[in-house]
Amino acid sequence: MQALAYAKLNLSLEVVGRRADGYHRVVTILHTIDLADRLTFKPSESLSLRCDPPIGPTEENLVLRAARQLQESTGCAFGAAITLEKRIPLASGLGGGSADAAATLRALNTFWDLKLPEAKLCVLATRLGSDVPFLMAGGCALAEGRGEVVTSLPPMPIWWAVILVPQHQTADKTARLYSLLGAGDFTDGSATRRLADGLRAGRVSIEKIGSMPNAFQRAAAIAFPALESYQKRMNAAGAHFAHITGSGPAVFTLVETREEGEQILARLQSNGDRGVYLLRLITPRK
Repeated sequence: MQALAYAKLNLSLEVVGRRADGYHRVVTILHTIDLADRLTFKPSESLSLRCDPPIGPTEENLVLRAARQLQESTGCAFGAAITLEKRIPLASGLGGGSADAAATLRALNTFWDLKLPEAKLCVLATRLGSDVPFLMAGGCALAEGRGEVVTSLPPMPIWWAVILVPQHQTADKTARLYSLLGAGDFTDGSATRRLADGLRAGRVSIEKIGSMPNAFQRAAAIAFPALESYQKRMNAAGAHFAHITGSGPAVFTLVETREEGEQILARLQSNGDRGVYLLRLITPRK
């Protein structure tokens, strides 16, 4: 059995406060894109994971954590030999690990014939990470709370994203970025909720997306000293804007046509940039 784990973009991301349990409260709009890891599941007496290419200790991988949560919550004794073909850049803000976890929950629920309802799977997803509940279905959605309160939104127009992924060596990236947030980075979520209202009403433009906030911009510029130079290069290549997705450091812009995206892509590549992608905004088929 095979499953695809699609990456995501944060079109807007506000951090609105910190909860008593230490987690932050967010208001964000996410959209899946057509960049995906591929997972293969084969029968086995035990759980195992092979990553291609190797990406670090497999015991810490969200794929195995998701599989074990399914086993523990159901008493399931089945195993699986899992292969993860990694295509989404690591720790980039594109949600690769979370996408892998979501795809694993969905696939093993079928592979092991567990028949868990969607609501139960979403409870498990919440324990695995803030983006995992959204990535259980993908498409376009407003996520609130820790990310577990997900409200579907109409998909964006058939637009394209140009994405530039800087190389970095930041360990424990997400935790570090949250630790760098200050009071001035917190907002009330109203800008993101207005964008959600516009999507529901069919009123959305690239200019509007370009005006949206990302609470991590200041912190990301500290954690990734070269970030602002990447954003400047994206703008110089003809981008409408150059926003980070998630806590970065991946930088993206949106365009209405593939041709416009190819022009920006070519300019970035001619300047020597690597890790550049041209991708569609998509709603995965269930």
